[in-house]
Amino acid sequence: MSWLILGATGFVGSAVLQAAEAAGIDVVALPAPRLTTEATTAASVAGEAATHPDLAALTTALTGASVVVNTAGLAAPRSTDTAALRGANALLPALLAQACAAAGVERLVHLSSAAVQGQRDHLDETLNLSPFSAYSRSKALGEQALQVAPPGPSVVVVRATSVQGPHRPTTTALARLAASPLASVAAPGTAATPVTSVESLADFVVAVGSYPGAVPAVVLQPSEGMTVRSVLEAAGGTPIVLPRQLCRVILRAGYAVSSLAGERLHGSLRRVELMWFGQAQEPGWAEAHGIRVEQKVSAVLESAASRRRQGRAGRQPQSPR
Repeated sequence: MSWLILGATGFVGSAVLQAAEAAGIDVVALPAPRLTTEATTAASVAGEAATHPDLAALTTALTGASVVVNTAGLAAPRSTDTAALRGANALLPALLAQACAAAGVERLVHLSSAAVQGQRDHLDETLNLSPFSAYSRSKALGEQALQVAPPGPSVVVVRATSVQGPHRPTTTALARLAASPLASVAAPGTAATPVTSVESLADFVVAVGSYPGAVPAVVLQPSEGMTVRSVLEAAGGTPIVLPRQLCRVILRAGYAVSSLAGERLHGSLRRVELMWFGQAQEPGWAEAHGIRVEQKVSAVLESAASRRRQGRAGRQPQSPR
């Protein structure tokens, strides 16, 4: 089985490449083309992909691969709606589906985001989408474009959750937040949260790509069993517990202000919402088929907290001799 990974130099892609190599898979990295699109519907994105000038070259590059993994895209939760955002997160997967079909690829694994289901109480593996920002809408558009793509390879969308990793700015910021007076949870602080590790995501992608049977069109990254309180504690904090109603009022006001500002604060507000309330997820395909991921995110967060403390110690003024 030969694999080809797009975006293998990125945060998720490099982890998937490493996991695939560790599993003994013959894997090749391929740079992703930089695309833009003015299309805003699934049908128009798929139509543009079918006649795109990069299709022939991409088809040639994919020929001979049995599995293609797309980890490329723009991870920009705070972005406004742009042609580049839609090109990377919607047009690219549609173009890959076309190229995979022409190249005879058996399976295309596309990395999407649980953000496509927005603020739903429970994440699941259905096609019910509730995007709430420019970024999540671009990822949702990519999923929808794959649904209307012509018959070809087995296409599997892997919805990644809140992925943390060593030296990732998001994880470093979480460690700083956990140690600050702002670290807090909505009462009682036991809500499940989809915070996971990039290593576990990479292992899951390898399991999906190499699974010998049929895989559903959408699979959700398995939970690592964290709660809103345990995440902040692992990251070095002692969160205070806030009244749930107060948290809801603050978020409603924040989203209202953000909407007036072109949704510029939606990404940051969503992070606060996840810190307070978390988000549960329904048992999915992985659990039904006995596919387990190792719990690694606690160690990632503890490492981030340790680096933060060491950094602060290194910046302490020296005592005069």
